[in-house]
Amino acid sequence: MNRATAKHLIERYFRQLTEGCGNGNCTNEFCASCCDFQPLDNNAAAAKALELFKINAKLCDPHPSKTESNLSPDKNTELDSKMSNTDLFPPKDDFSDVHYLTENTVCMILSFCEEEGDYSALIRIIGRVFSNAEALVKSFRKDEQNATDNIESLTPEDVDKHEKQSQGTSETMGAASQAALSVEPPGNEMFDPCDVTVDIGAVRRVYDKLLTISQVESALVNALVYLTPNIELDLEYLDVYETNPDYLNIFIIVMENTNLHSPEYLEVALAQFCKAMTKLPVTALSRLSKLWSTYSLPHLRRMMETFQQLITFTVISNEYDTENLVNDDETVVAATQCLKVVFYASILGGDVDREHNEEEEEDSESDELTLHELLGEERLYKKGPQVDPLEKELGVRPLDSIRPLIPFDDFVNEPLNDVVEMDKDFTFFKVNAETKFSFQSCPFILSIITKSQGLYYDNRIRMYSERRLTALYSMVQGQQPNPYLKLKVRRDHIIDDALVRLEMISMENPSDLKKQLFVEFEGEQGVDEGGVSKEFFQLVLEEIFNPDIGMFTYDDNTKLFWFNSSSLENEAQYNLIGIVLGLAIYNNCILDVHFPMVVYRKLMGKKGTYLDLSDSHPVLYQSLKGLLEYTGNVEEDMMLTFQISHTDLFGNPVFYDLKEQGDQLPVTKDNRQEFVDLYADYILNKSVERQFRAFKKGFLMVTNESPLKYLFRPEQVELLICGSRKLDFEELEKTTEYDGGYSKDTQIIKDFWETIHSFGDEQKRLFLQFTTGTDRAPVGGLGKLKMIIAKNGSDTDRLPTSHTCFNALLLPEYSSKEKLRERLLKAITYAKGFGML
Repeated sequence: MNRATAKHLIERYFRQLTEGCGNGNCTNEFCASCCDFQPLDNNAAAAKALELFKINAKLCDPHPSKTESNLSPDKNTELDSKMSNTDLFPPKDDFSDVHYLTENTVCMILSFCEEEGDYSALIRIIGRVFSNAEALVKSFRKDEQNATDNIESLTPEDVDKHEKQSQGTSETMGAASQAALSVEPPGNEMFDPCDVTVDIGAVRRVYDKLLTISQVESALVNALVYLTPNIELDLEYLDVYETNPDYLNIFIIVMENTNLHSPEYLEVALAQFCKAMTKLPVTALSRLSKLWSTYSLPHLRRMMETFQQLITFTVISNEYDTENLVNDDETVVAATQCLKVVFYASILGGDVDREHNEEEEEDSESDELTLHELLGEERLYKKGPQVDPLEKELGVRPLDSIRPLIPFDDFVNEPLNDVVEMDKDFTFFKVNAETKFSFQSCPFILSIITKSQGLYYDNRIRMYSERRLTALYSMVQGQQPNPYLKLKVRRDHIIDDALVRLEMISMENPSDLKKQLFVEFEGEQGVDEGGVSKEFFQLVLEEIFNPDIGMFTYDDNTKLFWFNSSSLENEAQYNLIGIVLGLAIYNNCILDVHFPMVVYRKLMGKKGTYLDLSDSHPVLYQSLKGLLEYTGNVEEDMMLTFQISHTDLFGNPVFYDLKEQGDQLPVTKDNRQEFVDLYADYILNKSVERQFRAFKKGFLMVTNESPLKYLFRPEQVELLICGSRKLDFEELEKTTEYDGGYSKDTQIIKDFWETIHSFGDEQKRLFLQFTTGTDRAPVGGLGKLKMIIAKNGSDTDRLPTSHTCFNALLLPEYSSKEKLRERLLKAITYAKGFGML
């Protein structure tokens, strides 16, 4: 639409609002002749006229009773009586002056095309604008309405200089019509990260109209294919974002297309777009993430699913192996990096706690060269978790998330996890991070099973490294090499023996804790291939968590342990349990530990808060929640002060002031939130500070150089340490292997599985403990446990035996199902200790 036509239409709306159409029975709510119309002054009518023009509102025809003298005697009046629909919607050639789009422009062109029954003009304009970066940057601006201010002197030749306030009504209307179509919005020099210049609502409404037309869909796909290589070059070599932050508008507008996940885009267009998006600087990606965090859940989820769809489509359309790695697929890598922006938007848009962080213990750096550095391996063994640049720019971590908009598990892409070669990916992550992409740099997309494989490689390489260093040191010093962390303990004095040995190691040479664990029980013949270590951990935990020792308190309702703030044990005992937890992760052992989630959050660096009380101290949590929700007079009805009390180890009351002179400060409606926060801080942090600091110190002695904190969330760390209590023996049966003449079709094997499936939960756990050394399933469930059942002779009265190191069950070929059940139950019920068979 040309400027003269737009100007004339706006002026018609203005006269309709101020003078009416002359029809006394008019029902148009936007006409002054309507009986329900509220009169407007000239300024209000001018603004309203522009608004009606944008939405293509109803325009009344002049009523015959309205005489010429009542109309403005200018050229526009004459034009009014002569204009036809063809004049209002000129031929398609006149759209050549549309250099960028507004919602109103699209609506007008769409109306013209619908009337003509030909969408070629619309398709041509959409293709032209959406394939041109400069045109798209200027399109759908928020400021197109504000651009009508101070525009008395606007001319077609000088439309972007606004100097004087509009005076006359006709001047205002003429300027407005020109501004609506041709004013180039000014650049946004000073901008807030979320203060983008795109009118997102207008973009969505335009897409709603356009995407119903199949020809337009093709034009958008082709335009995106043409656009993306150009913006990729602009971003990579011309640094266009630094000179014009509004360049981000392109990505905002394109991502509002709700059909991006369709096959037409997945083949080429979306893949190219993702590659271009990865060229944006971190500041731009941060701005994009902050903007998307303000979106509603359906819009954010749609974008997440768009990138996930591209990753899945690409993965299943290609074949990957050790030579052709998925890490080298540019489309998958780019889509994963784009998905990261949505991931952090989901965190920012949900409930976040950026405060309440534990103080990090800084390692003392030495100026001396380490042996790793002398061997040129310092990159492989660099300390400390990596920090993602986008995470640093946003100032938020996954650990800070209380509840994201989109659940974390929805970001995991299973088809991708199936094809990632974690041994290669680990090498890229640790050594070639600058030149090769590692999916561990985007851990949100990896399942806990895949990440645990990466952690396994990290742990094993450190073990081999310590073994090699020990050999080098022994050669230099002429001593007997000791490549393992050897613990020789007495079964009846396991805590004393383990505590003394581990305390000596932690003081003399903490790096020995990173050697492979090798446990020997005094007086027993078992050789530790993993099974003896499992029993060592079990016995240590049984002893330490014994309520009679008093290191931990036990809640009968939650079945969870918590640190005893009144414990008389020294810090070395807590240090030991921290080391044991670290060693369990390091040596890939599962422990029967029952801690609330807040323990793992604190280990990862967050302090406990009021919300954490829900599982660690549920009774107290309900009491404090009741206080916060109480609608009566808190001070008079509750009669609480900022002094609290609890009982010590001997049942004596212990008083503690949450604030200075707390017994004199009543809890009121105004300060009850502060009371609750201080109470939770005392229970979860201050009261157990000594015990937990020693516990965490022991844990970090083993894991301080591990990527554990970078890769895993607190709930995943719990799963690594404790395994899963969900036992699916159907999955175990599917993955079990047979040896010595047995197969899944052997009668004794059929009887065996029928017997196992008939067991109760407790008997199943005993069997798992007997066979594998733990009654928990590993990460991924029992289907990931490779159990072997081997034939151990013909019918006999001997009991079944097991190699817990190898998850192997040695099963004689009993003569009946009843005898099999009796022998197996006796074996799993009374099993303890190791011997040589």
